[in-house]
Amino acid sequence: MKKALILALSLSLTGLAAQAQSAAVKPANAQEKVAGPQIQFDEMKYDFGSIKQGDVVDHTFKFKNVGTQPLVISNIGVSCGCTTPDWTKDPIMPGKTGTISAKFNSAGKMGMQNKVLTIESNSAGGNAMVSLVGEVKDAASANASPTMSVESKSNGIMDEKDAKQKTKIGDNKIKAKRKSS
Repeated sequence: MKKALILALSLSLTGLAAQAQSAAVKPANAQEKVAGPQIQFDEMKYDFGSIKQGDVVDHTFKFKNVGTQPLVISNIGVSCGCTTPDWTKDPIMPGKTGTISAKFNSAGKMGMQNKVLTIESNSAGGNAMVSLVGEVKDAASANASPTMSVESKSNGIMDEKDAKQKTKIGDNKIKAKRKSS
């Protein structure tokens, strides 16, 4: 009786060890196929850096349908009327890619911006979100740079004395602008 119990226990442990070993054989980056459509983006956020007020940012987000059925984007909601989306309208078959183009018009905007696009689709994961982020600077202050206020010598070479003079003139222009404000 003891021998039968020990034999049954050892067979059970051997079976569990075999299951654990087969699970460990899967590569770490192996992705299980999702039943139904599934949207997966190359990037979720695009940082456009610093721009002048009035500039337009145009960026294309690329995505892939990693699911098992066609993916259909029905709508894209935006957080502001200053952002205009356009997207792949045809169904995206499993394994295929599509794009979402987002245009952000910075006219009337200042400071840090985070423009969110909400992608409504039949994805098994539900709605997805991507965003454009960056800073909008006043066009006038962007032009107050000392490097833009003085022309360099005609040969394009500037010596140390010219560079100091250029910086001094630029600093004086900024101070004069602040006084007049």
